[in-house]
Amino acid sequence: MSESPQPHAERVVSSGGKGDDREDANGPPERSESLWMITTAPLLWALHFLASYLTAAIWCARSWTPGEGLGPVRVAILIYTVIALAGIVAVAVIGLRRHQLGTATVPHDFDTPHDRHRFLGFATLLLAGLSGVATLFVGATAAFFESCR
Repeated sequence: MSESPQPHAERVVSSGGKGDDREDANGPPERSESLWMITTAPLLWALHFLASYLTAAIWCARSWTPGEGLGPVRVAILIYTVIALAGIVAVAVIGLRRHQLGTATVPHDFDTPHDRHRFLGFATLLLAGLSGVATLFVGATAAFFESCR
């Protein structure tokens, strides 16, 4: 008598004898999750950069006096920075969760679907960190510039 596989049954995937990779019978995690998450943090940084500099450029172009302060622009850039950093932190948390999936060793050297999934999570986490630093640098310009000159 043969048993039919359960819908959520796991099967052990050979990984060259190392690691304990378990794979869902439905296929690799990338098939059910979007690979676009890796680009989200740099996209948030780019939108923050664009919004910050467009706001400052429009404010300075409409300024009637050359030495007019950037008070409202500084507040707007601060708000943009907080929103962008919140989104980047959310992406970093998602990347960290993907990176910590399973119990395999840290260098994702094996050609298994789960190692590729963990590698993409790690790359997402690193890009989120880089985007967070870039966002802070763009936001820091509001702290240093006091006028449109």
